[in-house]
Amino acid sequence: MATSFLGLKKSSSSGALNAMEGDGFEYSLGPPDSGFSIFLADRTKKIHFIRHAEGYHNVATKETGSNDCLLRGDEPAAAHHLYDSRLTAKGIAQAEALRSHLASRPSGARSFTAFDLVVVSPLTRTCETALHVFGQPREPGKPAFLNQVDAPKHSPEYAAGVKVAPPRFLVREECRERWGHYVCDGRRSITDIAKEFPNFDFSELVHDEDVFYSDERESDEHCCDRAVRFLQWLNSRPEKCIAVVTHSSFLRHLFGQFGETLKADDRDNLQRLAGNCELRSVVLCSHGVKDGQKVDPLMPPPANPSTVRMGSVYMKPIS
Repeated sequence: MATSFLGLKKSSSSGALNAMEGDGFEYSLGPPDSGFSIFLADRTKKIHFIRHAEGYHNVATKETGSNDCLLRGDEPAAAHHLYDSRLTAKGIAQAEALRSHLASRPSGARSFTAFDLVVVSPLTRTCETALHVFGQPREPGKPAFLNQVDAPKHSPEYAAGVKVAPPRFLVREECRERWGHYVCDGRRSITDIAKEFPNFDFSELVHDEDVFYSDERESDEHCCDRAVRFLQWLNSRPEKCIAVVTHSSFLRHLFGQFGETLKADDRDNLQRLAGNCELRSVVLCSHGVKDGQKVDPLMPPPANPSTVRMGSVYMKPIS
């Protein structure tokens, strides 16, 4: 059975269900028991969530039957061979298979699916997945009309000589995996990662080193909260068709907060654990209550305040 992490509560004013208490992402069925919702078209956008392809950490946990192989033991987390784990050869093949699928998946007036923007978690396996699924991104700061490439091979558009602009790849911490405890969920420095992925746009990140990772697992509540704030950030973007390359636990914390008014099969399909390189497409609908609000960059949770209390020392003034 799917898990709803924080529980869905009814608004005291409208009686509708809230995704999270006080977050403003409210949804309901419109007329009582109609089974439908109506939204203004200009407040919607299609978001294609993609879990990263198979990584070496996925193989290790399958082979050992436990997550214990992902613990750092007595060595620093960054020294572990599964820290910021990479894709396996099978994972690369999964990503390339998804690329082929998107190249023949009709969208809009095209015979293939094209994206305005690809948002990527800063971990290595998601950057690798994005690169193999979408190819080289458009160079940051370069307008679309100066970066045209061929349409997918074997498509009618390719035969007609149609050119398309590759999407930008924008890296955001908000959609990274639930951090802490397991070495695979830490990341290398952005200095190192950017060398490997030179056309990815890292300009909106605040920290070079991974200030989020620790031996403590990020709380469910914090992960749920940043997932909804990530939706708020997505809603603020001008693009209408966005892909997000992210992680299974992050998606579980995101989707587990929504869907309680759906029929059981749809709810289970939304909230179930995503497989490696699985594509799950949703329509994000804004109610307008958070439009225009600034979304601050993700910062580490504040440390617990010290419980040590020091007595004040009186210094006699020097005459």
